[in-house]
Amino acid sequence: MSNTAEFRFYEELNDFLPPGLKKQSFPYSFNGCPAIKDSIEAIGVPHTEVDLILVNGNSVGFDYQLQSGDRVSVYPVFESLDISPIVKLRDRPLRDTKFIIDVHLGKLAKLLRMFGFDSVYSNSLSDPEIIIRSVNENRIIITRDIGILKNKSVTHGYWVRSTFPEKQVQEVIKRFDLKNRVRPFHRCINCNGILQPVQKSDILEKLQPKTIKYYHEFYRCSNCGNIYWKGSHYIKMMEKIKELLRE
Repeated sequence: MSNTAEFRFYEELNDFLPPGLKKQSFPYSFNGCPAIKDSIEAIGVPHTEVDLILVNGNSVGFDYQLQSGDRVSVYPVFESLDISPIVKLRDRPLRDTKFIIDVHLGKLAKLLRMFGFDSVYSNSLSDPEIIIRSVNENRIIITRDIGILKNKSVTHGYWVRSTFPEKQVQEVIKRFDLKNRVRPFHRCINCNGILQPVQKSDILEKLQPKTIKYYHEFYRCSNCGNIYWKGSHYIKMMEKIKELLRE
């Protein structure tokens, strides 16, 4: 015998719903007593996007078993309100914000590194490898693939809405409240390694004559060895960062 509960999804969670279900209550039919996490994902919303579930006015965890007649309200991240005392979904947010970027978002990975955020990316990573590294290294999965976020092993992730890299990086910064944690010229854009000061005398053989003549402050990637300095490319990078943060 089929049971029915009433669901209502709020704010950006509606991005995952078909037009007929957005911003309104709707009936959901089910058999037995499924975990509410499974019901939410069957409707189309990844569990990583959800920060609060109220059933009949009470906060519940993902393992709550749905009952016929339940009234379910599902909320996304609260940016300006501390709801930690009543959330029963997962452990505390990750203190050290680190990302792992899926294979289709290489340009976003470079932008996040430009802003100074630890962002692992490789176009050869499979979904299982991304999930394993996310769990083992406490990294947030950033993806355009809703399916990977529905994997039960995933604890932290975000589905970027935009298809444009500059809009995507703005989304991520807003979603995780990172505006005050931007650290330009901190990470290698190519490999994600940390940039460290290096004496010009130690890298002369890697520099062009004009670079040697006009620049005196240099940085080297601790991972791949790439050399950086605050030339015209740095000025353009800082202008781009300021522009994106303003918007």
